[in-house]
Amino acid sequence: MKILAFSDLHCDLEQAAKLVAMSDEADVVIGAGDFASMHEGLAGTIGALSEIVKPTVLVPGNNETVDALREAAADWGAATVLHGEGTTIEGTEFFGLGAGIPVTPWDWSFDLDDEAATERLAACPEGAVLVLHSPPKDHCDSAGGGGNFGSPALLRAIEEKRPRLAVCGHIHESWGCESQIGETPVRNLGPKGTWLEA
Repeated sequence: MKILAFSDLHCDLEQAAKLVAMSDEADVVIGAGDFASMHEGLAGTIGALSEIVKPTVLVPGNNETVDALREAAADWGAATVLHGEGTTIEGTEFFGLGAGIPVTPWDWSFDLDDEAATERLAACPEGAVLVLHSPPKDHCDSAGGGGNFGSPALLRAIEEKRPRLAVCGHIHESWGCESQIGETPVRNLGPKGTWLEA
């Protein structure tokens, strides 16, 4: 299965158009959150992306809520919004959890604490493709200057559920980072579009 995956578009409509064109070559498209910027511009970004006709999995970032994302994507027939739930595409299971995890310092941010994240990840089947917005602790989570901002709960879930692939975004300084947790490849995506196999 050929996957086109991206994160953190933050209202970049020019890049959205490029992703639409790239999606013709994909079996599945993944959008790992932060389509908006501080809750602004979500409808326009999703509207631009909605030209993608391949099966698409979306999770909310911390710049949009899950309810707002579901509403914005309501007419996008190819898209499924996941937040603590899963779907199956062409026999492959996908499970998604968005939001900033752990809680960010910004009062406008859509966040979950590690306890809530652990509860929502309990239903993740083993061996799924795990679509996250936030990275797991100490994997593709460096914001520079020695700070690591990933989630211990996401790290534990990957160790326990052993997904075939885990993708994230959120920490811009780590875009393009590749890591490994056990047998699970971890990728921090960024907005350019990353080709993956699952």
